[in-house]
Amino acid sequence: MSNPPNLNRRLAAEALGTAFLLMGVVGSGIMAVNLSGGNTGFALLANAVSTGTLLTVLIWVFGPLSGAHFNPAVTLAFAIRREIDRRDAVFYVITQAGAGIIGVWLAHVMFAHRLFEVSETVRTGIGQFVAEGIATFGLVGLILALVRLAPSRIAAAVGLYITSAYWFTASTSFANPAVTIARSLTNSFAGISPPDVLGFIISQLTGAVLAVFVFGWLVPPTDQSGTGTT
Repeated sequence: MSNPPNLNRRLAAEALGTAFLLMGVVGSGIMAVNLSGGNTGFALLANAVSTGTLLTVLIWVFGPLSGAHFNPAVTLAFAIRREIDRRDAVFYVITQAGAGIIGVWLAHVMFAHRLFEVSETVRTGIGQFVAEGIATFGLVGLILALVRLAPSRIAAAVGLYITSAYWFTASTSFANPAVTIARSLTNSFAGISPPDVLGFIISQLTGAVLAVFVFGWLVPPTDQSGTGTT
């Protein structure tokens, strides 16, 4: 078995994956609006399907290299469980946040938007914040469960979950602090106004921490059913 990738390679994988994720989220949102003729439902469907399928592929590619977190909430969960070195986790989060912004800028270049924008889309209120907590709780929880029970299914499960969560959550399931920060810098279909970012991030991190404890109890390190992994 080959040696695991060093930190530089893992950070490069996180950077590429997160940048492509944001290109997918923002770029497909812009394309969907351009082609939908004002049909917001169609635009959201196209945005959701594009994001979910892209995320599946990105996890397949980068999972063996970095774990394919692409998400500070996921990194936080693994740091709490001591499944990633905490120093490395800090580098992961910084890389994810920076790469997400670069991904937004590249989407702007592709679609002839201004490079630097600030979103004017208001996403606030208790319903939005609860939705983000639920979306992140479900995302982190399914990852933690499948790491133990069926690691090969994580990529497809995450892609399917995000596609669905676009529709069953009031917030359209950002579920990712790095994505939230980056999406504040695009005044497109995928945007979120900067004043609303902090509320989303607090909700996301709360959902992630709850998932660590709930799924840590539900699917402990050694699954007693005999179907899990150690």
